[in-house]
Amino acid sequence: MRRDVFQAIADPTRREIINLIAHRSLNLNSIADNFTVSRPAISKHIKILTECGLVTITQQGREHYCKANFKQFKEVSDWIEQYRVFWTDKLDALGKFLDEEK
Repeated sequence: MRRDVFQAIADPTRREIINLIAHRSLNLNSIADNFTVSRPAISKHIKILTECGLVTITQQGREHYCKANFKQFKEVSDWIEQYRVFWTDKLDALGKFLDEEK
């Protein structure tokens, strides 16, 4: 089943996993150590992140390391951009209106 990026980042645990591996690869146990939920639960979260392409897993010896794939965030960035432009325009217009009222 192919999941989308929005479904993956909707969960706070998955967002925290992405934060953990944003700057360096971590093995599954190192990631799981940061949470109070079970390791199998963390593995399920990582599976979802992998299915949508936000995380890649590489094997080094017996360990599996997770690395963030930020190229997949372009879809989210593009979606957010339309709202950034909208609100920037609205706030600029409000600022202009308030300046004229002075």
